[in-house]
Amino acid sequence: QVQLTESGGDLVQAGGSLRLSCLMSGRTNKMTSIGWFRQAPGKGRALVASIDWRGEKRNYSASVKGRFTVSVDNAKNIMYLQMDSLTPEDTAVYFCNSYPLQFYRWGQGTQVTVSS
Repeated sequence: QVQLTESGGDLVQAGGSLRLSCLMSGRTNKMTSIGWFRQAPGKGRALVASIDWRGEKRNYSASVKGRFTVSVDNAKNIMYLQMDSLTPEDTAVYFCNSYPLQFYRWGQGTQVTVSS
């Protein structure tokens, strides 16, 4: 069973940066990609960025492209999300999971709040 632990969320001013981490404990399936998702208040969960375990294939949603960078440490089973030029629209709880299918039980997520 894989356990997902997200961390790194915080309150930050617009224009600031944060780095999120996702630790995947257990027997992860490294034949599939992994991704960061976010859920803003009153909205559904949406994909933000995805990456394969080799770190070669990266995809971003239009709203974060050019501002966020996803990376992975295959040896440590950790995925990162570097978030720059944050805006209040980035305020959400951020989660990680496999992609495109979410095989694992969702973690608690990490709260990112961007003040204007």
